[in-house]
Amino acid sequence: MARRLFGTDGVRGLANSHPMTAEIALKLGAAAGRYFRSDGRNGHRVVIGKDTRRSGYMIENALTAGLTSTGMNVLLLGPVPTPAVGFLTRSMRADVGIMISASHNPYHDNGIKFFGPDGFKLSDEAETEIEAMLAGEIALAKPENIGSAKRIDDGLGRYVEYAKTTFPGRGTLAGLKVVVDCANGAAYRAAPEVLWELGAEVIQIGVKPDGFNINAGCGSTHPEACAKAVLEAGADLGISLDGDADRVMIVDETGTVADGDQLMALFAARWAEEGRLSDNTLVATVMSNLGLEHFLTGRGLRLERTPVGDRYVVEAMRKGGWNLGGEQSGHIVMTDYTTTGDGLIAGLQFLGELARTGRRASELVHSFDRVPQLLKNVRYGAGQEPLAAPQVQAVIAEQEARLTGSGRLLIRKSGTEPLVRVMAECTDEALLADVVGNIVAEIEARV
Repeated sequence: MARRLFGTDGVRGLANSHPMTAEIALKLGAAAGRYFRSDGRNGHRVVIGKDTRRSGYMIENALTAGLTSTGMNVLLLGPVPTPAVGFLTRSMRADVGIMISASHNPYHDNGIKFFGPDGFKLSDEAETEIEAMLAGEIALAKPENIGSAKRIDDGLGRYVEYAKTTFPGRGTLAGLKVVVDCANGAAYRAAPEVLWELGAEVIQIGVKPDGFNINAGCGSTHPEACAKAVLEAGADLGISLDGDADRVMIVDETGTVADGDQLMALFAARWAEEGRLSDNTLVATVMSNLGLEHFLTGRGLRLERTPVGDRYVVEAMRKGGWNLGGEQSGHIVMTDYTTTGDGLIAGLQFLGELARTGRRASELVHSFDRVPQLLKNVRYGAGQEPLAAPQVQAVIAEQEARLTGSGRLLIRKSGTEPLVRVMAECTDEALLADVVGNIVAEIEARV
C-alpha cells in the first residue's frame, strides 16, 4: 500500500487542514489503539506529549477520543520535549507513545509522531499497517472496555531527573554562564531547569510560549537570537533548541554557531579515544558535510550515511549496533542515553566536554573545515512532480557531471514540506553557486 499520511517523521501538515484535522486525528488514534491492542500488552496504555502550538489542544483531544474508543488508557503529559515521550513510553511501560509536534516548523503546522513500547519511533512497516487500517472499519471497544484518560503531573520531572544523570561524571556547571533558547517550544520548562539544577547561571530566551510564537525568530532554525543573547550577556556558550527539543545548535562565546556535523565530530573523536564509539562508526545522513567524512577517515573512523531523517539514522544505528549518529540539522542520537534525537542531552554532552577540558567553546566547536555547501529550496504546488520533468532531469545530469572529482550533488523532495531541496558541495565556490543556480532555475520553471 502506498503511504499517503505518513512522511519521514510521522504525519505532518497545516493545522485544521487535511491531514492535520481533528477528524483524521480521531481516526488515527482509533487505528493506533486497535493496532497496539492486538497483543494485549501492558494494560493498553499510551502516553501523549505535545509542544506549545495552539492546535495541539485540538489534536490531543481528538487522539484521546480515538484511542479511548478502542480501549486504550491515555496518560497526558502536556508540553514535553519529543525525547521525553520516547523516554517515558519505556519508563511507564506504555504500549505506545505519541508526540504532537511539527518540530521546527512554524506554529500553523502540526504533526503526530508515534513511538513503540521500546521508546523508538515506529518503523515504516508499522506506520503503513496503521494507515491501512484507516481504510476499513475499526472495531471499537465494548462500553465496559472503553479506555480512560488522565493528566500526568510528574512526567516532566521524571525526564528532568533522567537528563541530569546523563551529564558526564559527577561534575557541576558551577561557574558557567549559559544561554538557553527554547524556541518558545516544548522544552521551555525542562531545559532551563536542568541547567540550573546542575549549577549553571542560566539566561533564558524563547520561554514564553503563547501558542503562536513557537520557532518564530528563535530556536535552532534562527540561532542568531541565541548568538545575540550570548554576546550581550558575555556568556560562555548558548544552547539553541527547536520547537520539540530533539535538535540543537551550539553557539560559542564569540557568537559563532556550530551545527550537528561539528558536534558529531567532537563526540565521535572523544568517544573513540575512550573506546566508547561502537565499531569506530558514526552514522549521519547524506546531507552531512564532506568535511566531516574527511575528519573521520583521517582518524581511522568510519562514516555510515543514511537517507535524510533521524528515524533512518536510528534504524541504521540499531541494525549495525552503533551508538552515535545524527544530522547536520542538529539531531544528535546517542543510544547509550536516548532513543531519538535529544537537543538537551546533546547540549549536556558538549558542556561535559567543556568542563572536562577547561577549553573555551570556540575551541571545541570547530573540529574540521567545512567543504563549501549550498542548499536551496524550491516550493511546489499540490499534484506537481517537478523532478519528473525530462528537462529537469537533463539539467541535473549535466550539472552533476560538472562536479565530478570536486564535489557532490544531492537533490531530494522534503519528507515534511512540499519542497525540492537542491544541495551541492564543491571546493570551487563559484562553480558551486552556478551548479545550484542552474538546477533551481530549471525546477522553478516547472512549478
